[in-house]
Amino acid sequence: MERSHLQHESKKARPVTGDLFAKCREFTTAHEVMAAGYYPYFRPISSALGDEVVVHGMEMIMIGSNNYLGLVNDPRVKEAAIAATRKYGSGCTGSRFLNGTLDLHEELEERLAKFMKRDAALVFSTGFQTNLGTISCLVSKDDVILMDRSDHASIVDGCRLAYGKIIKYAHNDMKDLERALNIAVTNGVRGGILIITDGVFSMEGDIVDLPRLCKIAEEFGARVMVDDAHSIGVLGKGGRGTAEHFEMIDRVGVTMGTFSKSFASLGGFIVGDSSTVHYVKHFARELIFSASIPPGAAAAVLAALDIMEAEPERREHLWKNTHKMHRGFRDLGFNIGETATPIVPVMIGDDMSCFKLWRDLSDNGIFANAIIPPAVAPGMSLIRTSYTATHTDSQLDRVLETFARLGKKYGII
Repeated sequence: MERSHLQHESKKARPVTGDLFAKCREFTTAHEVMAAGYYPYFRPISSALGDEVVVHGMEMIMIGSNNYLGLVNDPRVKEAAIAATRKYGSGCTGSRFLNGTLDLHEELEERLAKFMKRDAALVFSTGFQTNLGTISCLVSKDDVILMDRSDHASIVDGCRLAYGKIIKYAHNDMKDLERALNIAVTNGVRGGILIITDGVFSMEGDIVDLPRLCKIAEEFGARVMVDDAHSIGVLGKGGRGTAEHFEMIDRVGVTMGTFSKSFASLGGFIVGDSSTVHYVKHFARELIFSASIPPGAAAAVLAALDIMEAEPERREHLWKNTHKMHRGFRDLGFNIGETATPIVPVMIGDDMSCFKLWRDLSDNGIFANAIIPPAVAPGMSLIRTSYTATHTDSQLDRVLETFARLGKKYGII
């Protein structure tokens, strides 16, 4: 009887579950855009990533990169990477925590701390991981995070990984930040408060109101973390980012930066006081369980840092080009929002209009980026353009002429 009962039970129908991969088959939007000829992503570039690139055999002016100081193809940066690869090999085959720390990494951290005028620095494998690791290990379950609604995706995901409560405030709106802090305090904060913001917002190109933010933070006893991925090399007298731009380096708790923009390499870092950096170094899972950046990448950053310090005229030329493009787009009648940096968003509105303009720009030899939700709010699709210290006047004039012609064609201006 017992055996028969077991056999009977085994023949009972098991619960039917859904197919995990069904959503993959049902996602057809990208294929539809591809079929229509308007797919703007994953374009293979077959040349050096300078101010002109080759895509599918066509030469294009690049206004879609974050190569702000124009160093990604600088011979000195490339030679430094090559020399380090010859000496150390192609990779580190391990994490910083175990076998993956080279003397080159420590030299880079010392140089970054000195450059940024902070006590200590810590290098991560990517900029995205830097935010994930730093935020998730600093914020505990009793803590509260205040974040700008336009913060980068890496900040959003870092906050999700943390155990603290997350409160968002309206983009660069200090009154709303104060309102949100009052709510947090009224509800009873058992731990600490961390306010996290981009220094330069990567889509809008505007700069955080850091003086007011820090003043409010100090009134509430909150700490401040600034993501300066798009600010270092760009803002400040010495290119040290948002805090230097506002002359308040000592009032920011942690500054995060990346190597994939002005430093022309790959990786990320934080700077701050010694105890904070030391804590992150021993608790950030994204650091402990990820392979360290290759020696060539670290050496490229060191070479870029040398150039950044020795050639301030690069930053001066970057701002000359930036002001030219701000004036040019606004004089033509384009809406470029509140940008105050080399990131110049051309506001379009709906997704398909954005894709169509992108396609025409591409056909006319202009490499720009089509940005649609969720990277921006619904109905706020835009063409993201960005400029470098090495763009020539003739290149920039051609960009403006092309936008002027296509803007009229689509009734944008």
